[in-house]
Amino acid sequence: MAEAQHAVDKASKASVGRPRKANRGSLPAHLERIEQVVEVEDKACPCCGGALHQIGEDVAERLDVVPTTFRVLVTRRPRYGCRSCEGAIVQAPAPARIVEGGIPTEALIAQVLVAKYADHLPLYRQAQIYTRQGIQLDRSTLADWVGRAAWYLRPLRDHILERLRRSERLFADETTAPVLDPGRGRTKTGPLWAYARDDRPWGGEDPPMVAYVYAADRKGERAEAHLGDFAGILQVDGYGGYAALARRRQQVSLAFCWAHVRRKFYELAESSPVAAEVLRRIAMLYAIEDEARGTSAEQRRAVRAERARVIVDDLHVYLEARLRQVSAKSKLADAIRYALTRWPGLSLFLDDGRVELDSNTVERSIRPLALNRKNALFAGSDEGGDNWAVIATLIENCKISGINPHVWLTDTLTRLAAGHPANAVGELMPWTAVA
Repeated sequence: MAEAQHAVDKASKASVGRPRKANRGSLPAHLERIEQVVEVEDKACPCCGGALHQIGEDVAERLDVVPTTFRVLVTRRPRYGCRSCEGAIVQAPAPARIVEGGIPTEALIAQVLVAKYADHLPLYRQAQIYTRQGIQLDRSTLADWVGRAAWYLRPLRDHILERLRRSERLFADETTAPVLDPGRGRTKTGPLWAYARDDRPWGGEDPPMVAYVYAADRKGERAEAHLGDFAGILQVDGYGGYAALARRRQQVSLAFCWAHVRRKFYELAESSPVAAEVLRRIAMLYAIEDEARGTSAEQRRAVRAERARVIVDDLHVYLEARLRQVSAKSKLADAIRYALTRWPGLSLFLDDGRVELDSNTVERSIRPLALNRKNALFAGSDEGGDNWAVIATLIENCKISGINPHVWLTDTLTRLAAGHPANAVGELMPWTAVA
């Protein structure tokens, strides 16, 4: 309750000090303008009766909306015959489709995917929305479209994952997804793993990207299989599977997350002066990072060596001393041990300017999965969990690249249905649209 009240007080203070956003100003120029002119009833002068002439005008713009409008695309393919021989019939081939013989266009399939995985609308709610407009589409029909689209899109997700494996530094995290287990009549827990790269804080040239992978369990071997021959720095939380991976593969170094360390002490700060002091010192590290963000890797390393290293070294001594003074079974001792047992990985950022202070980059990528999980309740099967990972990967990369996922998905699905070469999926990546 104290933490919640603290958050409320902090939000209240922020709202007082920050002006309210009124959303005033010109509306985007690309929007269609529908003009209406409101004329006076009588153009005779109210004073002398003479004719009035326009001397100016007031213009006001308001944002309007047209609800989703369905239409039917009718494709006609004339057949031609020869009057001379009557032996040949010529007809253009039918355009390729994602759903052969089905009713959806690629734009409609893209709409279903974006609504489900970007806007977190479960399929049954989408079916209800369509019903309001007189379109009867069963949830199972929509699920079939999702599965077919995922089959076409899976090579793109795999290409992104392969690109990530060739990186020198990655973020990794995982979350759970309830999955229907038909054999037992209940749900089971199927993890979704996230692997991300973002070199923008130190001016790296490689595009940021993320890939999700579904697995049937949370065994540490899963991460090893996903990462393939990855060699470099893996930025992670405290999950033990990553430590086991690093022990088995010497070419992988772990950089641990200061945000996770901070959370352990934040929960105790109200009642523990030691925890409050640890938070104060960690805040000093983040203040240094804020100043160094955006500079080159070498500049960041130099700033950390000059200003952050002494803070980290002193904090290590402080934690070791306090651990000897507190009860070994207390929550404070648990928090201290959590930090000390991971100290080499927590200190790795001091020697490498490419390493971030925390793994918040990949945790931000996990949030859309959590929202979808909350609204959809569960995936229908292991295959459905994998479809979820595939489509969410591509939509999240569209968001990272700043492009409209519906536009990109419509174009990409159309090209895939038309037979885009499997060895050229790199041309379809979301970041190529803004390169």
